Amino acid sequence: MDLTHAQAALKKYFGYESFRPLQSDIIQTVYNKHDALVLMPTGGGKSICFQIPAVTLDGVAVVVSPLIALMKDQVEGLNANGIHAAFINSSLTGEQIRDVENDLLAGYVKLLYVSPEKLVSQGFQPLLKRLNISLFAIDEAHCISAWGHDFRPEYTQLKFLKEQYPGIPVIALTATADKLTRKDIVTQLGLDDPAIFIASFDRPNISLHVRSGQRRFEQIVDFLKQHSRQSGIIYCLSRKSCESLADKLNTKGFRAAYYHAEVPPAMRSKVQEDFINDRIPIICATIAFGMGIDKSNVRFVIHYNLPRNLEGYYQEIGRSGRDGLPADAMLFFSYADVTSYREMFEQGEASAEQKELKIAKLNRMYQYAEAPVCRRKTVLNYFGENYDHNCGNCDVCQNPPRQFDGTVSVQKALSAIIRTEEKVGMNLLIDILRGSQRREIFENNFQQIKTYGAGKEYTFEDWLFLISQMLHTGLIEIAYDDHSRLKVTEEGKKILYEGKKVNLALPQPKAKPEERTPRAQEKSKTQVMREELFERLQMLRRTVAQQQGVPPYLIFSDATLVEMAEKRPLTDADMLQVSGVGERKLQLYGDAFIEAIRKFVLEKTGEGSRVTGSTQLVTWDLYKKGHLVEEIAEMRGVSTLTVISHLATMYERGENLDIRQWVSPEECDIIQGALPLFEEPYQMKAIHEHFNERYNYDKIRFAIADMRRGR
Repeated sequence: MDLTHAQAALKKYFGYESFRPLQSDIIQTVYNKHDALVLMPTGGGKSICFQIPAVTLDGVAVVVSPLIALMKDQVEGLNANGIHAAFINSSLTGEQIRDVENDLLAGYVKLLYVSPEKLVSQGFQPLLKRLNISLFAIDEAHCISAWGHDFRPEYTQLKFLKEQYPGIPVIALTATADKLTRKDIVTQLGLDDPAIFIASFDRPNISLHVRSGQRRFEQIVDFLKQHSRQSGIIYCLSRKSCESLADKLNTKGFRAAYYHAEVPPAMRSKVQEDFINDRIPIICATIAFGMGIDKSNVRFVIHYNLPRNLEGYYQEIGRSGRDGLPADAMLFFSYADVTSYREMFEQGEASAEQKELKIAKLNRMYQYAEAPVCRRKTVLNYFGENYDHNCGNCDVCQNPPRQFDGTVSVQKALSAIIRTEEKVGMNLLIDILRGSQRREIFENNFQQIKTYGAGKEYTFEDWLFLISQMLHTGLIEIAYDDHSRLKVTEEGKKILYEGKKVNLALPQPKAKPEERTPRAQEKSKTQVMREELFERLQMLRRTVAQQQGVPPYLIFSDATLVEMAEKRPLTDADMLQVSGVGERKLQLYGDAFIEAIRKFVLEKTGEGSRVTGSTQLVTWDLYKKGHLVEEIAEMRGVSTLTVISHLATMYERGENLDIRQWVSPEECDIIQGALPLFEEPYQMKAIHEHFNERYNYDKIRFAIADMRRGR
């Protein structure tokens, strides 16, 4: 199968004109029946990579998903788009499960979502054997790896898929996996020479900020005042702090709820539903919250405490701004958070190797919070993506520290790593550079290398500061599977061998930037009008969602509403040009939203504002009220030719209008037959003269409109 079918399905079901980077390549890989490992950031479009093949191939796609909420959310979204999807999990009754099974066997379901526990159970195998399976999709695939940040033992049993269904492609998808975890996913699933796709992890729409943990509640209150009526998640380390923070925010006049494992299931479910349906905008939660939610209009994520690793942090902030609109990620940290996590890890039941890995990743997270390096550069380099410039959308870029040419210092450190054959960790490297008498140095003869003692000009803390920057900028990396030893990357070798220069922040605390209150810029009339229409469309979306009993973002995303407010589509054809409006959603909701936009445009026109497209709409509105063409021309102070032109435009856009009062079907056919002789945009006079003035301008205009309407 070729991508023509995929492209048509993308527009029909999802309302998008084109695929994002890598999506079409991944889909073609599935069409070719090859396995694939897909790494895309949260909100990057992973689901499309298996949903499009599912609806275009024969049979049913089986999707492994870890959470009931995640299944429910995705299935609701697919059904809203006109795609038949279902799930089987513990939330269904026996009768409901039988109904799903009957639909599956009848070939009615295109995507079936199941948990890994359900998929590997003996009771499920007979049904699986009877299905015509098009592909297996393993979502949240990092859960299969003990090196990942969210290891789930039940995922390790999924290797039976390639053993029992060798001819069916398996696509494993995850938003967060370092090199070690990626390798482990392929091994654990037994993927057959998979194509590996690594999309850019960059989410440029998310503004990254890190702040000291002092006065964090006051800082959060100030932030929320500037983001009123926006949805957001505040992640807390403990259950107690979730409840306390939510209570304090409510006393300050914000609408907040809390969510953690000890909250009764019914209450947890209600909190989640209230958040999804925009009834409660702020949730204070432990990190389990949000994993199963595809809510596209989360505008901020705040970490009340330091996250335990960069993988989890990036996955959690990725729950904001999924619609591509601006979003904020704010992180508060203190060393007390590190201490709490260390105690938690030490008391856990994990192996010594796992505890060591968790502590190493925690230290890396703390270094991220302290580093005077572009936040986005730090995160992307952690995931192995070379990002050699500053993003301009984080606190470090907006308040840059003083820098110096650190090339020589970096070369000393890199040379020491190479000369020790990349067998040392960070602390031992610093001791070598400073000429320490540490016993381990002499036991390994490291005192004999050329760079021993070459860095005495810096203190241990200064070197720690500089080497952390080298780590965050991708010059070195930590091999967690090799005793956390330091390795020089390809970028680092450019500094060492090719003379590439590098700037580093000075090894001293940067001065706290002065608080600057930006001058409020006066909004233009166009901007004010766009924001007002967006709010009206939001209210309409909420009303429609309540009537339909679905979350508002499943009607249309914020990004789609923003585009509606900007383009102001007045017809079905116009609406289909808005990204995110497919055929099914146009059928279900198009009339209501077009009517709201038309009403807004007419109101603004009546108030004297100039709104693009409004003049034709005003004419059409008067015509529908029973006014004759001559009356409309007089009322509007325009010529009858202009009124006819407006009516023809509205007819062309799809409005019901009997044009036979101006041009007969026979005349239409004759005029349209001559149109290939002329180039667009058509010149009325030339066509008029071509027919020796036999057909007037009204007939020609409506004949052209009829031809365009039929395209």
